[in-house]
Amino acid sequence: MGMTVGDYLQQLQALLPRGAAWTREPGAVLTGLLEALAGEYSRADIRAGGIIDETDPRTVFELLEEWEAFAGLPDSCVTEPATLAGRRAVLLARLTAVGGQSPAYYIAAAALYGYAIEVAEYAPFVAGSAAGDALTNGDWGFAWVVISAADTVTPFRAGGQAGEALASWGNSQLECLIRRLRPAHTHVIFSYQ
Repeated sequence: MGMTVGDYLQQLQALLPRGAAWTREPGAVLTGLLEALAGEYSRADIRAGGIIDETDPRTVFELLEEWEAFAGLPDSCVTEPATLAGRRAVLLARLTAVGGQSPAYYIAAAALYGYAIEVAEYAPFVAGSAAGDALTNGDWGFAWVVISAADTVTPFRAGGQAGEALASWGNSQLECLIRRLRPAHTHVIFSYQ
């Protein structure tokens, strides 16, 4: 929290020279002038403190569009979410993504965007495989399955604004996101339950 008008007035009065012309009485003209200056200093101090929140993508409000432009959002996969909290979450996910190829990475990446998924991989058919096992040799070694709900519901969360939708549905963003993150030599199949 920034310094108050009273704090700045006290500091300004402490800087005055001593003498009868430099009164510190509450109703004096000089005190009124110093109060006006103190009000402006206090306003600037509080505003400067608010700018610190704009440097963190988790708390950004006024500079959210600039942060999104820096991160390349919205893009072809991630359209602009309807809520402020959703926009912040997508921005943070984009800025903190480190990459990976494990099922755990894709599950975590989808969770950052509000999707609950499972990942299944095909095991190659080798000597010792059971009768009736799928023949998943060749190109099947590069295929994997993302299992998700038919429609993912994204509920309203605390930190939103008036006028935002209470929920949104869909999976087209999930498919685009996973396809963009997948290794280029793999093929992903989407299975909706």
